[in-house]
Amino acid sequence: MKAETFETNTREKNPQTLIDTFFRTFHDEYSQQDEARIRDAWDFLISRTKDLKRKTGLPYYLHPMRVACILAQSHFDTDCVIAGFFHNILEVEPESLEQIRAQFGESVANVCDGTAKITALKFNTTSLQQSDAIRKMLFALVDDIRVILVKLADRLDSMRNLKTVAHEAQKAIAHEVIEIWAPLAGRLGMKDVKNELEDLSLKYSNPEAFQQIKSIVAQTKAKRKEYLDKAVHKIYSASEKAGITVSISSRAKHFYSIYQKMRKRNKEAGDLYDLLALRIICSTVNECYTLIGIVHGLWKPLDGRFKDYIAMPKANGYQSLHTTVLCEGKPLEIQIRTQEMHDVAEHGVASHWLYKKGTNRDMVRAEDLSIINQLRELRDKHLDDEAFFTELKNELLGDRIYVFTPRGDVKELPAGSCAIDFAYAIHSAIGEKIVGAKADGKIIPLTAPLHNTQIVEILTNPQAHPTQNQLKAVKTGKAHQKIHSWLAENDPTFIDKDALAKREAEIAANTQHSKEVAAQRALQGRTRKSRAPSLSYTGKILVEGSSNFVVNIAQCCKPQPGTPIMGYISHKRGLMVHSADCLTYLRIPNIESRSVNVSWATDQKSVTAKAEKEMAASRMQKEKAKEKSAEKNRYRTQR
Repeated sequence: MKAETFETNTREKNPQTLIDTFFRTFHDEYSQQDEARIRDAWDFLISRTKDLKRKTGLPYYLHPMRVACILAQSHFDTDCVIAGFFHNILEVEPESLEQIRAQFGESVANVCDGTAKITALKFNTTSLQQSDAIRKMLFALVDDIRVILVKLADRLDSMRNLKTVAHEAQKAIAHEVIEIWAPLAGRLGMKDVKNELEDLSLKYSNPEAFQQIKSIVAQTKAKRKEYLDKAVHKIYSASEKAGITVSISSRAKHFYSIYQKMRKRNKEAGDLYDLLALRIICSTVNECYTLIGIVHGLWKPLDGRFKDYIAMPKANGYQSLHTTVLCEGKPLEIQIRTQEMHDVAEHGVASHWLYKKGTNRDMVRAEDLSIINQLRELRDKHLDDEAFFTELKNELLGDRIYVFTPRGDVKELPAGSCAIDFAYAIHSAIGEKIVGAKADGKIIPLTAPLHNTQIVEILTNPQAHPTQNQLKAVKTGKAHQKIHSWLAENDPTFIDKDALAKREAEIAANTQHSKEVAAQRALQGRTRKSRAPSLSYTGKILVEGSSNFVVNIAQCCKPQPGTPIMGYISHKRGLMVHSADCLTYLRIPNIESRSVNVSWATDQKSVTAKAEKEMAASRMQKEKAKEKSAEKNRYRTQR
């Protein structure tokens, strides 16, 4: 069901009318047996949610129907459509999972359970938690990719209906989609979903830019149509002479792509000429290469803009020939591919894994996709380092390049990778001993970015070892982790900036805590002094009020009896006592959890005796004063 068609249909809220409309739209997609299962699933959903309303006041079941329609439009199988109905039912009916498993099968239940777990993940919390959420989501892909396909349909429908959400929430959701879901859709080859998610994200994250691009594209539509019609006519004529039957379509670049070009080139949308492109569909691979020659014969190709993704497919299975030519003084992008390649380009993994009729099942096996294999390798590793996982996420979701070993083996690397990354991709031992590299027979700098289709040869030396400059240059997570580990173990001059920053943050926190405790102790000390003008310290230290402990006085500050002190448990030297304002103490890691309450012991007997002596002296002084006063009185009486 087309998105705009179903958007109109959702004004109809009657459940029976909705399911009937679904099958009128997709009448040729599902057998009678499939239809019966889908209707049963719809009835199951309605029986449990017909009285539920969303915050917008609309019935709960409208969103699951729209998600199922998106999945059906992509030709997904019956189980996937049913999972679309149930993808968030566990939020309101947690106990329904076992009923779904019993009535609709293990496959549907597993997809529902996996989707519910991803929905429960919070992507807008702290960065480390966010990374962990992305990791769990990606690993769920390895178990059953339909979990991700259903979730992508869920996100797509949510973005299409985002106008009902508060402004701040719109921006947060748009940011999540552009950072996680759109790149993942692209990584799986689902270009149509990726483009729409990106456009909708731009609409809510930067509405001014979106409306500007939309108006400019609309204004120049007639002029561009005339320009493209001439180019299409020339290609049809030339291909007909060559005996090749083709179909040609023009496609407008989606708004987010235009927005990225505007930012990259620092131009307004009206100053960009390559906003449209032509796509040529033919029958065979040989015809693709013949057509590229025809196109380059009609117009001059721009240097460096030809890409052969047929001989060198992308990681998601995408195949096509790309070129940009100068047509009537303006750059024109042209793509050439077969119909089978086009199916993969539009639907990616879905076209060869879940395509219901199985027509593309043998083209590219999903289990051969590099992203699946990478995730399988990482499944059992404990990734708790945020910086490493950020690199991993960028590596998995970013652009890729493909370079050859001298033997002809292909190595896939993230764009921007250098020869050091390539060496570690071959083997860690080669990466550690690299001293030089050749690309296509020519010496290149080790840190220079590699390019597609280069043949790279690595030069090694047994005496070589990783360096800090190499650590700064590499792009892949594997190379970074291996070099970092070697430097941490073998290079005494290596400074781990991330660890250092974390250490300084701990010191700052500990310092503040210690200052607060010291101030509190000083205040308590002043209070005690005001109450007891004179104390006699024995030099001993009480630990939690007891003297039955062995303590060590820190030699850095050598606290004297009566001064405020702090104690902590040392890993090697037992209980250490410092002055409360000692800088060494203030820098101790995790001091809050290791501190112990300590105080100076006083000699109570000595204090008591001294007090009694002072009191006796005071009494004697008073008695002498009385005697003097009495004597004076007697003297006055006698006179």
